[in-house]
This record gives sequence, structure tokens and C-alpha cells, in this order.
Amino acid sequence: MDRAVEPVVQLIDVVKEFDRGQVRALDGVSLTVGRGEFVAVTGASGAGKSTMLQLLAALDKPDSGAIIVNGTDVSRVRNPDHYRRDEIGLVFQLHNLLPQLDARQNVELPMVGTHPHRTRRVRAEQAEELLAAVQLVGKEHRRPPELSGGERQRVAVARALANAPSLLLADEPTGSLDSKSAHAVLELFERIRRERGVTIVMVTHDPRAARAADRVITMLDGRIVDAADLGVDTF
Repeated sequence: MDRAVEPVVQLIDVVKEFDRGQVRALDGVSLTVGRGEFVAVTGASGAGKSTMLQLLAALDKPDSGAIIVNGTDVSRVRNPDHYRRDEIGLVFQLHNLLPQLDARQNVELPMVGTHPHRTRRVRAEQAEELLAAVQLVGKEHRRPPELSGGERQRVAVARALANAPSLLLADEPTGSLDSKSAHAVLELFERIRRERGVTIVMVTHDPRAARAADRVITMLDGRIVDAADLGVDTF
């Protein structure tokens, strides 16, 4: 990363253990991600990828080391729910949309209770703008069961952008999609990065998805390694 680029994410010698120390999911991980960068994190199951994402999302705390997002130590935030609502956007392999709500209502949901000026009308307008940005004009009132898998994932991306986060965390966002839909979601990520300046950290098993990123980080047994050291030339 260019040293002149402002860091959004900094992991400093992060350790995370489970089963009373018998499993070290992260073993001294250090990583810096600059503003507007798109980073893919890859590796075999159990390498520590999703654990790292969960720590960045303040869904868990490290046992030692520091995780800094926009200058704030994530492990010390007083209200993790507010941090997730205001600072980051989350996109999962399974979109996690509420099936009883339509697309617009799903995107509106994270906005509720954020700012006094966000009336119901304002939230609806902003949700429609986000759905237009992910190319879902005309499908605002369709519920998730009425949308294709790729469309549901695009709604999930729009929802993740509802509160204008500086950091987007994506956990296997193309894992349940066909190749055409996956390509569309990856193109959407690139456009979001370019047009909105959002920093993206994406965990993926898919080498094709990883190639869409600016930089690929490979993990093995809780550590960041060089892919060349693994004897592979996947990326």
C-alpha cells in the first residue's frame, strides 16, 4: 500500500484463541488497508479469514493485539451495535434479508433511529436511491422471495451502504451465486469503491472473486502468508 494513503484498517499483532487456548485462530496477524482499497482475504477453511472479519465487525474481541478502524480501537468501543451501524457495512454469503419486508424496506431498516432529520419519507427516498445505484429500479417493492439470488445480494449491498460507511466487510458474498450474478456483484463492489471511496475487505474461497480486488491476502493457520510460499499460483 502507498504510504501516502490514509489507513482505514490496521491490525497489529492480533491474536485470537478458542477452546481455552487450544485453537489459535489468529496468530499474530498484522495488516494495513488504505482508504478506498479493495482487499480480498483468501485461504483454506480454518485459516482464520472469517475470524478476522468478525473482529473487524466487533462481533468478538481479540485476546491480544489491536484492531484500529478509522483511528478507533474497535475492541474498546462502548457500543458495538452503534459502531456496526455507523462505521461499517456488512455483506454475508446469505443475504440475511427479512422476507416479510420488500427491498426498499430492507434497505431502510438500518437507517431507523440514526438521525433526527431522517423522516420516513427521507429514508424511503434514500433507500430508493441506493437501490437505483445497485441497478434495481422497478423492484423496490418486491420481497426477497420474488427476487433472484443475485438481486437479493444487490439489495444486501444497498442495505450495507444505508448509513454511508467508510468500510465494507464482505464474507463470501459470491459463494451462493451463479457465475453471472457473482460477476455482477463484484463489478458493483468495484463501482462502489471507485465512486464512493468505500474501503472493501472481502473474504472469499473463490480465486475468480479474489482477482477482482486490488490486493489479495492469503491466510494459513491463522497467519498471513505469501501465496508463493504455499507452492500455488492461483491468483
